[in-house]
Parts: sequence; C-alpha cells; structure tokens
Amino acid sequence: MPTDGSPREIVKKRILKKVKDIPSLPQFVLLTLKKLDDERSSASDVANTLSKDQGLVVRVLRLANSAYYGIPRTITSVTEAVAILGYKTLRSIVLAASIYPYMSGSQKGYALDKGELWRHSLGVAYLSRYIGEKVGGLDLEELYLAGLLHDIGKIVLNEYVRYGYSIISKMVEEEAVPFTQAEREVLGFDHAEIGEIIIDQWALPEVYALAARYHHTPDDLPDEKASYRPVVDVVHASNSICLMLGFGLGADGLQHYMSEKSLERLQLKDEIELLMSEAVNILYQLDEEIRSEEII
Repeated sequence: MPTDGSPREIVKKRILKKVKDIPSLPQFVLLTLKKLDDERSSASDVANTLSKDQGLVVRVLRLANSAYYGIPRTITSVTEAVAILGYKTLRSIVLAASIYPYMSGSQKGYALDKGELWRHSLGVAYLSRYIGEKVGGLDLEELYLAGLLHDIGKIVLNEYVRYGYSIISKMVEEEAVPFTQAEREVLGFDHAEIGEIIIDQWALPEVYALAARYHHTPDDLPDEKASYRPVVDVVHASNSICLMLGFGLGADGLQHYMSEKSLERLQLKDEIELLMSEAVNILYQLDEEIRSEEII
C-alpha cells in the first residue's frame, strides 16, 4: 500500500484540490434550473432569469425561430420562446451553455485538439437521445444531458494524463488494459470517477453523475442504483459507437470495449450494425450544424 507521502498519493491530493477549485455553476444558471424544476414557475418567471445572460437569450430565440418548430412568424419575446420550447429543452440549452467554456478547449493529454472534446460530447448526447427514442419510455432530454456531461472529468485529469501519458499508453499497449484502468493505476483516479465528483459538486441530479462514473463500465453500476441503469447503458452504447466511428476519438479510445450486457438490456444487441449505420448519418448532420454554428 502506498504511504501518504508516495508520489501517487501526492498526485491524488493535487487532483482533488483541482476539482475543488472548479467554480460552481453561475448563480443565475442554478436559479434558472430551479425554476425549470418548479411546476409553479411560469414562462415569464423562467424568461426573467434567462434574460440575465444575453448569449442564452440569443440561443433560445434562435432555436424557437428555427425550421424545426415551424412557427409562421418571428418570435421576439423570450417568454413566448420559453413556452414554445418547453422546460426540458430549455434545461438542455442552459446546461450546455454553462459547460461549453470548460469543454471547448484542447485536451492534449487525451490527444484531443481544440473543440474535439465538445464535439465528441455532443455526438454522445445526440446518439443518446436517438437511442432513447428507439428504446422508448425514457426521458430524452435527460439522456441528452447525461451524454453531454459524461466526459467532464477530462477537464481536470487532462494535464495529469499528459505528463503520465508515456506510462499510461505503455500499460495499454503492453498489458492490453483499458485506458481508464491505466489512468487509475498511474494517477489514482480515472476521468469517469472525477466526472462523478465534479457533477456532484455542481449539485446536478445523481443520474448525470452515475452516467459519467459508469459510462465505460456500465455493468459495475451498483444494484441499489438500478433505476438509473437504462440511462447508463444508453450513454455507454452511444459513447462506444462514437469511439468506434472515430468521432472525437482520443487516447482513451484505445482498448475500449462495448458491453454486450448493456446492449442486451436495451434489447439492441441484434441492431448494432443498423445503429452504427444510422449513427454515421446523425454524426454527419451534427458536424454540419457545428460548422454552420447552428448549435453552441
């Protein structure tokens, strides 16, 4: 067992300190999310808090006026836009805008260029929502956000993986272990564990923390958390498909495995080839939206 003064323990303490140093979500974001969860809140109540951020106002109005909603006139009122979009969609917009600054930069430790972590996270979010439609009976916006947040731990571990990359990659190649296992053995944590800690620290719903924690290892989800299993399985499958298609593929895509049990639980084991084919089209459309700046 390592002593408290061992290099590994020192690194673990530094990592935890860096997690604690991450700012909490802006107060107006927390207030907006609280209002979106309050059945007594009106569209004007939500609009008032949204209006504290001009960037969010622009995104909300742009989406309300998009062809998807087919409104035959221009929507200029934030209150009306809130009513058109609905609270679940707004929750996704608010959280996505809040985490974008953390995830839009480069993550050199994971061999991800600028914007690639965000692109990959969006890909997993889009596929999670799509798979949720196929499975049925799931909250699609909850799946979207779980997919969007699944790799948030990389923003903290990035610099530590960068300096320990030669050791980690050697373990992956020579011992044929998953990248996350090598992370844990070298650093004391993997990015999935750190993601869970960050999401808990931001006081977001437990389902997002568990999806982050187990998105590589869905079969390890504790039985007492079984109610969250469908979300964890969907995010795992979506992440695996993105990695297999090379969409935002970083260093941690090495020695990655898709759980057959997850596919069985989702009743998608016999549809994986079709899913892969459909995913190509979905991710291609996502790239088009990113290039045209139709999304964040």
